[in-house]
Amino acid sequence: MAAYIIASIDVTDPDDYATYAAQTVALAEAAGGRFLVKGGAQEQLEGASPSRHVVIEFPTREAAKAWFDSDAYQAILPIALRASNRNIVIVDGI
Repeated sequence: MAAYIIASIDVTDPDDYATYAAQTVALAEAAGGRFLVKGGAQEQLEGASPSRHVVIEFPTREAAKAWFDSDAYQAILPIALRASNRNIVIVDGI
């Protein structure tokens, strides 16, 4: 069953964050992931929302977790952590 990494992000340092974001697609693709949403225009319908959303589809929850825990992703994660405030979850598809 597919699983999705869903991130709600407020970027605090756009230049630094761009360094991180430029590397994520290739890393996710190498792990079987596919970006469905990466920023983009948004319209707020209810509640408060961060400035950026990301959705990455993986073939399984295990693949999503393996990507997040991989040495390659963990190497760039400090950039994201210092350049943004984030909430990230893995959600099983239906």
